[in-house]
Amino acid sequence: MSKIMIMTDSCCDLPRETVEELGITVLPFEVTLGGESFRELIDKSSDEVYELMAKTDEIPKHSQISPLRFAEAYKNLYDQGYTDIICVSINSQGSGTFNNAVLAKNDFFDENPDAKDKLRIFNVDSRCYTVFYGYPIIEAVKKIRKGAEAEEIVAYLEDWFNVCGIYAVPYNLKYARKSGRISAAKAFAGEVLGLKPIILFADNTTVTVDKIRGEKNIVPKLIECAEKNMTPQTPYLILHGRDDTLAKEIEKEMYKKTGRKAEMFGKIGAVVAANIGPDIVAILVRRKNK
Repeated sequence: MSKIMIMTDSCCDLPRETVEELGITVLPFEVTLGGESFRELIDKSSDEVYELMAKTDEIPKHSQISPLRFAEAYKNLYDQGYTDIICVSINSQGSGTFNNAVLAKNDFFDENPDAKDKLRIFNVDSRCYTVFYGYPIIEAVKKIRKGAEAEEIVAYLEDWFNVCGIYAVPYNLKYARKSGRISAAKAFAGEVLGLKPIILFADNTTVTVDKIRGEKNIVPKLIECAEKNMTPQTPYLILHGRDDTLAKEIEKEMYKKTGRKAEMFGKIGAVVAANIGPDIVAILVRRKNK
């Protein structure tokens, strides 16, 4: 009988209580900010990270999760009798973490040859960030509890990652400029002109798909972008940073247009905030052109 574990990293931005309730194995990123280092999700909540960010102009730094930590986690789960590990990682183009998870798989089987006929490890590249892979992980656990096999779970996850996209508006371009999500020249021009980009996060890439002039236009323009690109009658998610005011407005307007409330409100964590800033609102949709 199969015994399946979902493993991921803390950039999935699932709350600790959800992780514990669902029994997901989460490896935390190490983050350095304001002269201290901490493990995302484990040592500090998102709100505590926002408080630290408000006290300093420093950009948080984070390191990739090493092959050793993945190998140790694989061994621990193997010793517990798991037959399948589905390891879902942060976008492989934005972090070396996915490649480290694959390297660790090869090292694990080299060091534990007896496990080759007893354990399968599926490494899945989420191709994105935050609850883009946190939400389908929740759904994957539900499928496992209903008796789904590992191959079915992997197929579901890969379909989600291939089809979905996040349309995000950062309120401040400082973090996106320093992280390289937006070029310094474009960020400077945007700040001077009062423009905010709508950035599409999907397919291992980030692309500016539109620009918004003035904060009062964020909600209508983001909804317009989501409506234009989403598959009708499909679920959507809403993401936000330390302020959820615009996120609530977006859900209210989306409900008027679609008759659906958001499947999930996600709050970005330290790793995402380091690259896009703590002030953001975003919509995740299944894209109809995919």
